[in-house]
Amino acid sequence: MLTVSFGVLHSTPGAMIIPMHQLLTPEIGILEKLIRTVAVYVFLLAGLRLAGKRELGQLNPFDLVVLLVLSNTLQNAIIGPDNSLGGGLIGAVMLLVLNSIVVRFLYDHPDLEKIVEGEADCLIQDGKILHDRLKHETITVAELELAARKQGFDGLAEVQSCRLEVGGALTFVAKHPSEAEARQKELLSRLDALMGAQTRLSERLDTIQGNPAR
Repeated sequence: MLTVSFGVLHSTPGAMIIPMHQLLTPEIGILEKLIRTVAVYVFLLAGLRLAGKRELGQLNPFDLVVLLVLSNTLQNAIIGPDNSLGGGLIGAVMLLVLNSIVVRFLYDHPDLEKIVEGEADCLIQDGKILHDRLKHETITVAELELAARKQGFDGLAEVQSCRLEVGGALTFVAKHPSEAEARQKELLSRLDALMGAQTRLSERLDTIQGNPAR
């Protein structure tokens, strides 16, 4: 167990003693860490923009593996040879501040935001699958159907429209029955009710005939 005493971090008896200043002091300069953070941030923005929105959506295990390996690889690019606690905290703060500045800047410049983030893409329109848009986004029909089932649809036949949002999420809109379809559904429901009533009446007649009054 690690303990702190007189500015020194101690472990269990007989273990190595780590000075507190060594734990908190970054092993590389703050300017170098800032340059590393900005470079990795810009690379990620450009890379994910070029890779397409499906990477953010993680539609299959390969997308998840890519993001996990990418995060581990770029983590080393940010921290470099610095394993100190202070260096890690400084890098995290720089990343949060940088992202806040970029988000605020894009919020004030919506035209530039469309260029950086892209626009939503329609994959299903009026109940018809747009295969050319699926090909453009490298999404298969099977992946699209799986995403629809995750949102409570039995299949793509129930989907009126589907959009791939800029953040990688798939949004589905259910089909609404036409007036003729609604009328047909109502007539079928009434017919089922009439058939049920007829069945119950027939059972009663059979009971009466089977037990005549004395």
